[in-house]
Amino acid sequence: MEPKLKINHLAILACIVFSFILGYIWYGPLLGEPWMAMVGLDQATIEANPPGAGVWITNIISSVVPLYVLAWLFVKLDIQKGIQGALIALLISFAFNFLPGMTSDLFAKAPYELIWITGGYSMVFMLISGFILGSWTKSTPKE
Repeated sequence: MEPKLKINHLAILACIVFSFILGYIWYGPLLGEPWMAMVGLDQATIEANPPGAGVWITNIISSVVPLYVLAWLFVKLDIQKGIQGALIALLISFAFNFLPGMTSDLFAKAPYELIWITGGYSMVFMLISGFILGSWTKSTPKE
């Protein structure tokens, strides 16, 4: 009997940790100042009104759910190479996250640069997570 792929929960945990590190860098030292300016925030306002539990719970859920869906899809598609996983994840992120978000933001008259900052984070997160999930596979033992 051929081994079958299984969801690698440890790889998903690594991707979740990576998402928080990437978010800290992306919305901090890398693009934090222009992002804050475009959404009308400043450091003093953030420090005076830190995000509540609801924001962090939503943040965790919005990281975990797409990763499990992606891992499930990779099992179904038998993805066992990092580059395959990265390309599929990037395509999914571009088609189902970036483009609809861009359209919505353009109708809302959001600054074009803001669209690329927020959409760029999602695509980089999914690209690297796809690579991790595609290369760090787990399968049932051969019988």
